[in-house]
Amino acid sequence: MIEQPAYTGFGFSDEEWGLLVGLPQAVLTAASAAESDGTKRTMAENAAGLETISAGRESASPLVAAVAGEVVSRVGDPEAGAELPVITPAEPQAMIDDVLARAGQAATLLAAKVDEGQAGAYKHWLVEIAEQVVSAAASGGLLGLGGDVVSDSERRFRDRLSQVLND
Repeated sequence: MIEQPAYTGFGFSDEEWGLLVGLPQAVLTAASAAESDGTKRTMAENAAGLETISAGRESASPLVAAVAGEVVSRVGDPEAGAELPVITPAEPQAMIDDVLARAGQAATLLAAKVDEGQAGAYKHWLVEIAEQVVSAAASGGLLGLGGDVVSDSERRFRDRLSQVLND
């Protein structure tokens, strides 16, 4: 007997599943790119985001748990020492706009395919990933001291994501 991919149990096509699985890491990268922080702070943001993605495997939502499991299987488990590479997009605003557009597509997809509880859990998880990333390292300041925990541009991204997702 051939084992069916996890997404078929939720009624998603391969392309739709790809959208849902790609978004958590894209949200992490966009949240990090919202403020140019330097390599050390970006690494801290990546670690916080990957931890939040990984924690999704323990979600009460089967959808979030399945997506999180798929992401961790692709990028590595932070509990096993996996780290994400520091990605600095050439055009951060274009990347942020793309992620927000894909988040809107995911919200529409979820409304059509799963119950409100599953959709809400997934959308809330994405906003939580952004929240953990933007609050992981202070921006600004001098020699790593001072600065804002969450900059205006980071707050704007997180709030826009929440608005797009209606979370």
